Amino acid sequence: MTTINTERKWFSESRYGLFIHFGLYSVAARHEWVQTLEEISVPDYKKYFDHFNPDLLDATQWAKKAKEDGFKYVIITAKHHDGFCLWDTNETDYKVTNTPFGRDLLAELIQAFRTEGLRIGIYYSLLDWHHPDFLVDGYHPMRQNSSYINEHPGNMDNYRSYMSTQIKELLTQYGTIDYLWFDFSYKSRNWGTSVGKGAEDWGSEQLEKMIYDIQPNIFINDRLDLQRGVQTPEQFARSKGMDEGDDVWETVQTLNNSWGYDRDNLNFKSSELVVKQLVDTVSKGGNFTMNIGPNARGLWDDTSDTILAEVGDWLSRHGEAIYGATGSQYTPPINGCYTQKGNKLFLHIFSWPYRTLLLPALGGKVSFARLLNDGSEIRFSDTKNLGGEREATTNLYKEIMEVHVKEALDPTMLMLNLPIREPKELVSVIELTLKEEKK
Repeated sequence: MTTINTERKWFSESRYGLFIHFGLYSVAARHEWVQTLEEISVPDYKKYFDHFNPDLLDATQWAKKAKEDGFKYVIITAKHHDGFCLWDTNETDYKVTNTPFGRDLLAELIQAFRTEGLRIGIYYSLLDWHHPDFLVDGYHPMRQNSSYINEHPGNMDNYRSYMSTQIKELLTQYGTIDYLWFDFSYKSRNWGTSVGKGAEDWGSEQLEKMIYDIQPNIFINDRLDLQRGVQTPEQFARSKGMDEGDDVWETVQTLNNSWGYDRDNLNFKSSELVVKQLVDTVSKGGNFTMNIGPNARGLWDDTSDTILAEVGDWLSRHGEAIYGATGSQYTPPINGCYTQKGNKLFLHIFSWPYRTLLLPALGGKVSFARLLNDGSEIRFSDTKNLGGEREATTNLYKEIMEVHVKEALDPTMLMLNLPIREPKELVSVIELTLKEEKK
C-alpha cells in the first residue's frame, strides 16, 4: 500500500497527465510495436536509427503546449521495447546521441517540461529486442528465427545488470524524477516454445529498493510484477473507483489507438470524448493520462494538436472541477458525473436536459449553484417545498420554477432550473456549494 506523504500529494492533485511515445518507430510511422509485428531483425531495423533526425523538434514548444493544454505531469519514453535510448547512456551505443540528431533528447525534454512546472515521469521498457542477452520469447521479433535463437541463448543476469545500471543513470543524472513508469511484466504468458517474464527475470525487488534509495519520494507503477505501485489500466475505463486507502491509479489512453506515431491511423477520439473520459476517471478517484505520438520530424500532428488544445481550453474554465478533485459520495443523475473538492460538488452534465434536473439526496444541502464556465447562477428548489398543484403566489420566481411539476417528488431531492440552451462547452459543469454540516 502506498502512503501519500506531503511530497507525494502532487499525483492525486494533478489528475491529467501527458504520455509521449517517441523513438525509432516514429520514423516507421506504423505503430510502436512495428519491429515485432513485422518480425524485423535488428540489422533491418537499423535503417530507422540511421535516419532518426527530428530536426523540427522544439522541446520548449512541446512543454509550453503541454502546459497550455492543461497537463500537470509528463511521462517520456526513455527506452521502448526496441531498446533504443533517448538519452546519452553509457551502457549501449544504441542511443540518440549516435543518430543524426546527435543530442541528448531526454535531457532537453526534461529541462523544458520542468521549466514549465510539469512533474517529470520516465517510461522504461523492461523488454529489449536489441540487447543480445535478452531471452527470446513470444513477443520478440526473432521468435520464429531459429538461427537468431541459437546464436542468442539469452543471459538474463547480464541483462538485469544492464537494466539496473541504466535506471540508476536515469535517476542520478537528470535531477528529481517524480514518476518511473515501467512496461511491462507478462509472467503468465506461455507460447509453448517460450514463457513470459516477471519479477524474478527483472530482479524487481532489488530494483525497487535501489530506486527508493536514490529517490525516496518517487512514484513507481504496478508493472514490475510486485503487486504494488500506481495501478495503470490501459485503454479502458474502470467501472468503479478503488477502495479507500488503496494505491493511487491512472488510466492511460491513446488518441487514435496507437501510442507511437501512426500516419495512417485516423481513428481519433473527439475532444468531447476525451473530456468525458477525464471526468469519468476523476469521478472514480483516478488520474487520466493521454498520449501523443509526435512524427519523425518532431512535430505533433495537427489532429492531435487540435484535440488536446480544445481539451485544454475546456480545462481553462473547468479546471476547478478536475485538479485536486476526486469522487463523491453522492449519486449523480443519469448521463452525468460528480467530482468533488471540499464543499464544492461539481456536476458534469453529459446530456443536457430540458429545463429541470433532479439531484438525489441533495435537498437542503446546497447553498448556491452556478455554471462553472461563466459563473452565472443556477436557481434551484428543494423538492420538499414543491407542491403538486400550483397556487396563486406573488412570488413569480416560485411560479416559474414550479410550472408543470405535478407528480409526487422525493422530498430529499434538489431541483435545478436550467437554461433551455446548453452552454457551448464540451461538457457543461454546474458547481454546487454544499452547506456546512451541523455537528
